[in-house]
Amino acid sequence: MSNRKTPGAMLLYAILAAAVAVNVAWAGAREEGRLLTATEVLEDVRAMPDVRLPDTLLAHAYGIAVIPDVTKVAFIFGGRHGNGVLVVRDHLTGPWSNPCFVSLTGGSWGFQAGAQSSDIILVFTTKRGIEGIAGGKITLGADASVATGPVGRQGSAGTDITFNAEIYSYARTRGLFGGIALDGSVISIDRSANASLYHKSGITATDIFAGQTPPLPATAQRFLERLAEATRTTVRAATSPDAPPAGAPPAPGNAPPAAEPARTYPLDDSKKPPP
Repeated sequence: MSNRKTPGAMLLYAILAAAVAVNVAWAGAREEGRLLTATEVLEDVRAMPDVRLPDTLLAHAYGIAVIPDVTKVAFIFGGRHGNGVLVVRDHLTGPWSNPCFVSLTGGSWGFQAGAQSSDIILVFTTKRGIEGIAGGKITLGADASVATGPVGRQGSAGTDITFNAEIYSYARTRGLFGGIALDGSVISIDRSANASLYHKSGITATDIFAGQTPPLPATAQRFLERLAEATRTTVRAATSPDAPPAGAPPAPGNAPPAAEPARTYPLDDSKKPPP
């Protein structure tokens, strides 16, 4: 039997290949669009000096999530969902990690009706709050304490200056900015979005936070630059996926890297089979 393909079959294969290429390109563009929107949220909030995130709170942040256009729809029962980006750091003066996509999902009960869209910002003030995403998700208020965030350049007189809450939550709705209650909401690692942005199937949150990713697109770099300006930190130098592990001696003839060594949180969001 001949294996020679007919012109019709060859055309079909070409159409399918083109469709796959277009789908991959569109997926990457969608994730970059999320980064652009998250960057705009940061820029807009910083332009609101009277209701901005307090500088003292940002200085105590180990992680920041920006989740634009979180939609809440309610009729007796309510539901909230949105997709955004999370970055972390291992100490308060260190640079931010590469961005990792996350989703926010929550529900509510009570007399309510209507729909509303908000831009949500979460500020993680402890390493435990970040490390709690082990397994790929965290429930606010259960796995980590969450409180509505104070506003103002330095925080109001009622600000919890001891930062007892592990996460502080904010929302911008219809131009107004302030704290928001998110108890019971779940933050999950968005694996498919991360794979699309970094063009790497199976990439984990641990890989991303450790800098073990392909080169960042310009949209991701711009987001990190705006976040560095907001928190008065530096931008981490690009890290190659083939970079030696932290603490390893430099290869002969190579100068030691100028950037701070990449660090890893215990965020294993991959599903490994039992031994």
